[in-house]
Amino acid sequence: MALADMCLRSGTAFAVAHVNYHHRPEADEEEAWVRQWCKDHGIVCHVRNEAFVYTGNFEAAARTWRYDFFEQLVRQYGYAGILTGHHQDDLIETYIMQKEKNIIPEYWGLKDSMMYHGILVERPLLHMTKKELEDYCSEHGIRWYLDATNLQDDYARNKVRHEVIDHLSPMERTMILREIRMENAVMTERRCRVRTEIREGGTELSAYRNYSPEDRLTLLRMIAEPQKQGAGLSRKFLEEADHIMMEHDDFVIDVRDRQIVQKNGRFFLQKPLGTYSYVCADLREVMRLGTKETFSIGPGSPGVNAVTVREDDWPLTIRSWQPGDEIRMRYGTKSVHRFFIDRHIPRYMRRSWPVVVNASGSVILVPGLGCDILHFSTSPDFNVLQYLL
Repeated sequence: MALADMCLRSGTAFAVAHVNYHHRPEADEEEAWVRQWCKDHGIVCHVRNEAFVYTGNFEAAARTWRYDFFEQLVRQYGYAGILTGHHQDDLIETYIMQKEKNIIPEYWGLKDSMMYHGILVERPLLHMTKKELEDYCSEHGIRWYLDATNLQDDYARNKVRHEVIDHLSPMERTMILREIRMENAVMTERRCRVRTEIREGGTELSAYRNYSPEDRLTLLRMIAEPQKQGAGLSRKFLEEADHIMMEHDDFVIDVRDRQIVQKNGRFFLQKPLGTYSYVCADLREVMRLGTKETFSIGPGSPGVNAVTVREDDWPLTIRSWQPGDEIRMRYGTKSVHRFFIDRHIPRYMRRSWPVVVNASGSVILVPGLGCDILHFSTSPDFNVLQYLL
């Protein structure tokens, strides 16, 4: 309400966006008051008040819910961006919680401006304390509502607020704010320095290993979270990932819905390659598979990607590799996993590597290795080509 009044008094053209989660008994009354205030002052008011359904952490889900609403409004109505009423108490609370959670954030505390899905978000009140804003509202006769849940310690942020923030002296606030500025300056310098190693979203593993531990964690985080939104990765996770990358030359590290993988001495972030299974009744169905995400079907030509199919082999299954797969070669039975190791196939590619299995369940072709001893000829029926992604 203080921010809205300041915009109004300064002549700033703006609209109000209000989100009602229906999470508290007073929510409808508060919505009605915001609507009336906007009407009285000739301000456009956008309200999101449909049922809020979420899973997991309420605060995180609620933040996404409202910011997605703000983004939608900016794009729909052509607004210049988003202003929020975050203040100095919020900045210090965020910093303390970052430290308690032992994360390595993109920024310590709160930035005065940021981008959300390409939309500018500004926080013009970070220089003011909550008390100063309350005094402003009182002095100008502005009504505001107190969120009753802020009085409880059910949420970690409230606990920090009541046990730490509310008891800070002016001198302690000044010292914490100075500490935040210094830490951000150090992190900005470090980020600028290690960013030179990132090319096309990846980094040479040898260069990574030459950095100091803190530099490595910063570089790793920049690759693991290129489009960071919300809470950062924990220091514990980054340290565990760093240990793997320092000790192993080939690895797959899960990062939420992505993976950090290694190929040819470089590591990068990518979407995991999926598993698959296609059952084909005859050769025409095989050829109709055409080009898939990780392999393609081509006309038969002799080589390590070719197979000749017998009548009793149908139906064939072309699927991704599974642990335990093996194939009978001229020199004996070979484990497909052993083939991966011998040919130095990166770990992230192995799960999606295609094999051809006949009706009896025998693997008859492993692209790159060849077909089994019973399915070789100089006029093969088709080829399976694995993409070296």
